[in-house]
Amino acid sequence: MNVMEVHTHTHTERKKFTHYLWEFFMLFLAVTMGFLVENIREHLVEHKRVKEYAESMLNDLKADTSQLHLLIGRYSFGADCVDSFINILAKQDIKTIPTGKLYWFGLWGGFNNNFVSNDASFQQMKSSGSLRYISNKELSKKISLYDWQIRKINGITERDLTIYTETRKARGQIFDFRYNMISNEIAQALYIAMASGVVFDRQRLDSFIRSNPPLLTYDKSILNQYAEMCRSRSLRSLTQNLQVTLSLAEELIGDIKKEYHLE
Repeated sequence: MNVMEVHTHTHTERKKFTHYLWEFFMLFLAVTMGFLVENIREHLVEHKRVKEYAESMLNDLKADTSQLHLLIGRYSFGADCVDSFINILAKQDIKTIPTGKLYWFGLWGGFNNNFVSNDASFQQMKSSGSLRYISNKELSKKISLYDWQIRKINGITERDLTIYTETRKARGQIFDFRYNMISNEIAQALYIAMASGVVFDRQRLDSFIRSNPPLLTYDKSILNQYAEMCRSRSLRSLTQNLQVTLSLAEELIGDIKKEYHLE
């Protein structure tokens, strides 16, 4: 009877061990599957979120390119006019130059039209850490390069601001504001023509350039100071950097559309 009791006890222990092993396996499987499901869910959520950010960034870049096209035209024209103003003063006796020409070309020494990037989506991605979910490393690198280029333009603009302010002050010592206003009105009409494609009234500009409104001074030292300030402006540098930024923006638009199947 004792032998039978021992035998029954051993059989019961084996059944319990198998039962525990099975429970452990099922628990392990449930935890693993839960982890995988949660991982997949998080991946899908993040992918959806990044795609939404990408679409928002695409719209920001499109807005940037529209602004950049306008500014490149304006800065390039302004830089050309500043160069013309300096060359006129360097090669001609100021008393022989139609003062309307000085008013027009001299106006652009005080040109300023800052580029303000639509970077809200990028900054939000950067602050939330969502940039790490961009799996395409080349795209991620190009986005960072674009951000760096924007900061470079902001740095140039900030350094140029002091010279711009002093240039405007110096311009006020030479040019009567009443005729400067006429120059500025013509410049505004030129901006509208550049932006919308309407015909610019070139005859009005030519007529003003040939006219002789009075200058406040012919003092060579003041004129020389103004010319040096105009020469110190960063209009040409900003034009070049805006062009680089535009090329990067256009590349990014194509890359983002391709990566996230957007239009």
